[in-house]
Amino acid sequence: MSTKLLERRAERVAGQQGMPRIVLFGIAGLAGVLLLGMLTVPIMIGSNMFFAENAGCSGQKTGIAGQPQVDSRAKNGIPADYLHWYQVVGQQYGVPWTLLAGIGTVESENGQTTLPGVHSGANAFGAAGPMQIGIGGKAGNVWGGAPVHPGTEVVNGVATDEDGGPYASVYNPADAIAGAAKYLLAAGVQANPSGAIFAYNHLQSYVQSVLYWAGIYAGGNYQVVSAQLPTAGCAGPAPGTLAVSAPNQAVATAIAFAEQQLGKPYLWGGTGPDAFDCSGLVMMAYRAAGVNIPRTSEIQWTFGPRVPASQVQAGDLVFFAGADGTVASPGHVGLVIGNGQMIEAFATGVPVRIASYTDRAPVGFTRPWADPSVSQATVTGTATSPAG
Repeated sequence: MSTKLLERRAERVAGQQGMPRIVLFGIAGLAGVLLLGMLTVPIMIGSNMFFAENAGCSGQKTGIAGQPQVDSRAKNGIPADYLHWYQVVGQQYGVPWTLLAGIGTVESENGQTTLPGVHSGANAFGAAGPMQIGIGGKAGNVWGGAPVHPGTEVVNGVATDEDGGPYASVYNPADAIAGAAKYLLAAGVQANPSGAIFAYNHLQSYVQSVLYWAGIYAGGNYQVVSAQLPTAGCAGPAPGTLAVSAPNQAVATAIAFAEQQLGKPYLWGGTGPDAFDCSGLVMMAYRAAGVNIPRTSEIQWTFGPRVPASQVQAGDLVFFAGADGTVASPGHVGLVIGNGQMIEAFATGVPVRIASYTDRAPVGFTRPWADPSVSQATVTGTATSPAG
């Protein structure tokens, strides 16, 4: 073990003293995208693109005590089986796969380290497996039950028999990744990724490391390392579809554009084509439909009529105070696609995703295509080009 690794272990030991972990058990289920009655222009959204399960396939190419942060050299190599389960589990639980991969990287080099507790036993704090989930000691038994127990056994923890084998094993990558996803979801990862990661390990340096690697992976900067699964990168089932209806051609085009960006990285100030921030995404989506809206969320809030929550429809913009805004001057925005769902570019390390907005305390909604400055011929798709 290198001197640098020993130093990092000492740092983590010092940081973890007296820091209990709290797990909120139970998972809030998320509804799929459904048909919006009475609307007219149907478009299709890939249902298994929730949080971009296939990120990296479109040309773009994160309670639980853990191991010391490992040397970051060559961490862009992800074993194929780990990549497969990060993506599948991420889609299944609605947790960005890049955050799961970030945690797996920091905790165990995606299972490639031989540090104590990763493949058997536990580390000095009682954490085990590639995602370093507590099985006893100071880490507490966050896993629930024995480290390896029958898959049919019901336990009070995050233990999961993800791959359908006879046992739920904290050392099995599929089971461990699913357990980590359950923990993050219960800790509120959808609304506050940094807070959920901090709940996973109470060190700000840990949060920063996980988000760093999540950002690397969201940008597609990784290599697939040979493992048990011969296919990777685009592993998982083929995208399914659910119908989403739009009130006019402009909205249909805007949502179709936003859907094509699912899985691309978040970048502050980004307006594409490779990465976006929240307002850049909705601006470019409407620009694709020929509707020019302001650049920032604060000014977008003033563009187009306000819409009561009871009358929201696909294509409306939903606003939040965000981390850098207020109720009067919102700092975050998403594009409504219906049934309480939106497409948003949320934060560093989180790919462009479909997410619920109903439990995020939105400050209001606007309808940009109904602004008086927008030609209704453009909205309906009947505008002619300058060439006639």
